[in-house]
This record gives sequence, C-alpha cells and structure tokens, in this order.
Amino acid sequence: MFADDDRPKPQPEIVIGADLSAISIEELEKRITILEGEISRLREEIVSKQATKASAENFFKS
Repeated sequence: MFADDDRPKPQPEIVIGADLSAISIEELEKRITILEGEISRLREEIVSKQATKASAENFFKS
C-alpha cells in the first residue's frame, strides 16, 4: 500500500473560463505549458486532416 506522499498526484482538470484567482503562479505556468502542448497537438491534427482531405479530393478528381 502507498503512503500518501508516494501516490502520483492527478493532473488538475483545466476548465476554460474558470476563476484563476486562487491558483499559484507555478500552477498557472504549468497550465500554460499543458495548453501550449495541446494547441500544438491540435494544429498537427489539422495539418494531417487537411492532407488527407486534399489527397481524397485529388483521387476523386481523377
């Protein structure tokens, strides 16, 4: 059984528009890092979907 200090801490849920006044500077910086990573992931997915769409459009034009 784990001691309380040994348990991994769950990632806090990030709620868009939530009150930020009680959150520490360090936590805000962590959230920025997490959200920037998610933005990058979303942009990569958009590029992938655009390439797939263009490929399909070219296939059906032939």
